[in-house]
This record gives sequence, structure tokens and C-alpha cells, in this order.
Amino acid sequence: METVDIRHVTFAAGPVRLAGTLGLPRRGESVRGGVVLVGGSGASDRDNDTFFPPLRRHLLDAGFAVLSYDKRGVGESSGDWRAATPADLAADAAAALAFLRSRPEVRSGAAGLFGHSEGGWVVLRAATGRDDIPWVVTSGCPATTPAVQERHALARHVREAHADSQSAVERVLALYDRLVAAGRRDADFATAVGLVDAAGAPPGLAYYWDGMDDRLWTFLKRKQDHDPVPDLLGLRCPHLAFFGGADPLVPVADSVRTLGGTACHASRHRRATLTVEVLPGADHRLRLPGATEPAPEYLDRLTRWLLQN
Repeated sequence: METVDIRHVTFAAGPVRLAGTLGLPRRGESVRGGVVLVGGSGASDRDNDTFFPPLRRHLLDAGFAVLSYDKRGVGESSGDWRAATPADLAADAAAALAFLRSRPEVRSGAAGLFGHSEGGWVVLRAATGRDDIPWVVTSGCPATTPAVQERHALARHVREAHADSQSAVERVLALYDRLVAAGRRDADFATAVGLVDAAGAPPGLAYYWDGMDDRLWTFLKRKQDHDPVPDLLGLRCPHLAFFGGADPLVPVADSVRTLGGTACHASRHRRATLTVEVLPGADHRLRLPGATEPAPEYLDRLTRWLLQN
């Protein structure tokens, strides 16, 4: 697709320099709005692995300017995401939005935030309490704490791997609970390793524990009890929450219930409408079985909602 340009850009978020990609719609077409794409957990780059490129193409075709960026410490961005707090990552998203709004092609009042997975928590934190954000979209983002979400994903993984052994599942989850409790006590990494070793390092824990080191442990224990509910209650704009019905990583039903509860709360701002979309059979990246890209229904519903808001 020929565009005005697909540009490499950099912008500041406090002391951190973030690098990303800015795309504008086809030459001669008006820009209907702007979207900042915020990636998920771990070392997510501006493409969020393979999830953002088809999403970017679709949004550009629909007339939106699109900005995505390498998480701090990833790709060409400075800093270290493992040293960041949820507030730090939200400040990065806010800086990206400010940069997008500074573009002469983009009306500031028509540019909002899209967060996938962990990025959903990030954009909710960036948007809460602000009157100048027209909308926020979360995709595959749990309305639970990271600790609860990770336990759900771990339990599902271990049950599938050890379907014939309930004791193996209980053993791994009990160890996970001890690690979460240790994180709440601010235990160091050596203490966490000791807990894993004392439990015999059950193989099922590898889904959660593989690649763990001191820096990652420190980041996870800082993040594990981040609660999105206060941010949801503080929204002052429409919110679209999209889920894959077969997402193995997210407690979708629990998340939908929590979202409904916050939408009905007496403190909720009158502009903070909620739209929940669940695509049956879709996974964490909104792909249907056998597909390598997000389902067309997902992309179409997303664009339709953005154009209406």
C-alpha cells in the first residue's frame, strides 16, 4: 500500500528516548484520527512480534495515522523495561500520544490509545483521569491483576500438559502462590530460587519460570499486584474492550464481569461508556483456528467502533 510515508521516529519520555514507526494514510486522503499502539509484556518491539503489522495496515487503510514504538530497552529505545514501573510505562504511552498529536496531519482530539495484553493495563493507566483522550481500546487485556492473570494462564497450561495428574497441577499452583507471596514480601531472587529448588523445580513451572533472573524477578514482583480497577473507574472516555473467546492466557469471563461492574459504578464518568466484544474461538491475538493474522471480524469491528467515537 502506498502511503504518504512510513517513518522511523524518535521522541522523549522523560529521560528515555523511544524509537518507533509512524504511518500516515494514502496520499491525498484525509486523516480520520490517530492511534498509538502499545505492545504487550516482555521485550515487545514496535511490531509487537507479528501482531501489529496487519493491524497497522488495516488502520492505515481506514484513514488513521498509526504510531507504535519499541518498549524502553528494546530495539532502538533507551532505558530498561525491567526497571520500569507501570506508571513509567504509562508515561511512555502518554509521550507517544503527545508526539502523535504534535503531527500537523493529526487532530489532537481524534487521537487515542490502543493497548494489547499488558499494554491494555498501560493505556488504562495513561488515560485515567484525563479529559483530553477521546477513547481507549484494550485488546486481550485482563481486568485482573497480573498475578491473577498469570495464575490462570499457568493453571491452564499445566492442566493441558498433565491432564492425567491433578496432583501435578496442585503442586505447581501451590509453588506459584508461594512465589507470589514472596514477591509481596519483597523477597530477593535468591529466596525465590530457594523456593523453586525446595519444591523440586516441577517441570510444569517452566511456563512461568523459564528465563527468570534477578532483573525479571524484580520487575514481576513490582508489577504483580497492579490493579486495573481504579484506572477503569477513573476513565473519562469511551472504552472498547476486545477479547478472544478462546484466549488461553486471560480469564475472559472474570474480566468481562469486572468490566461490567466498573461500568455500573456510581463514580464512573458519564462519558466513560463501555463496549465489550468477545470473538468466539479467537486466541490471545484474536486469530481464529489455523489463521496467522487477526480475524477480519476483529479488524472490522475495531475500525467501526473507532470511526463512531
